[in-house]
Amino acid sequence: MKKQLLLLAFVSFFTCTAFGQEYKLARSSGKLVIKEVNHLTLEGTSGNEIVFVSLDGSDEKDKRAAGLRAISSMGLEDNTGLGLAVLDKGTTYEVYQLKKMDGPRVKILVPKGVAISIIHSSPYGDDIKLKNIESEIESSTVHSGIHLENVTGPMNIKTVHGEIEANFNAGIKSPVRLVSTHGPVDITLPQAVKATMTMSTTYGEIYVDPAFKLEMETKGDLVKYSSNSVNGKINGGGLEIELKSTHNSIYLRNK
Repeated sequence: MKKQLLLLAFVSFFTCTAFGQEYKLARSSGKLVIKEVNHLTLEGTSGNEIVFVSLDGSDEKDKRAAGLRAISSMGLEDNTGLGLAVLDKGTTYEVYQLKKMDGPRVKILVPKGVAISIIHSSPYGDDIKLKNIESEIESSTVHSGIHLENVTGPMNIKTVHGEIEANFNAGIKSPVRLVSTHGPVDITLPQAVKATMTMSTTYGEIYVDPAFKLEMETKGDLVKYSSNSVNGKINGGGLEIELKSTHNSIYLRNK
């Protein structure tokens, strides 16, 4: 029994030291601007602090750099202990990673009153995940896809080569704009949602779950059709939702 307890204590200690590193910013309002962070997950929190959590294990650290402080080409220093530089500019908080290519794996817990802006152009990043966020979201990426789960918005999400996947609940707020140049845009909505939809693609297709009865846009007594776009209302209209993919398809699913 004593051996089991010692083993459990050792495992708990290892987990906390390897994966439990945190940096906290005592802010519950303003705007969080995240630039060129390659491995990023964001989750909403009911707390009043922005919390940065390392998801890296101890084996992933550069042992030669022990006791040294990382500095970026921009002259920024790691002031978090996580491989990130966080700059507090009053009502705006800017986040940068120090490494040029790989970078740390980080989860950021974001309070409800903090708006989010994500900018990413590097080809070295993963897809970006946002979950349970109850604030405004802006995101502009080149290679990274965006995965949204139970976020409310309003939101303006753009990517060039990545995909956009979203699973929304009834609490979403307009406007919602999801745009990919080369990737698919795939979203799931509750059937009871009241929305005014604008869906367009130049070289892809538009697929809609039969459970959604789209009231097509009309001009006088005529229904307006287009080979590239579908505009219509769900349940009489309401939320403004725009889905666009130039070279890929759009998918609208029933939850």
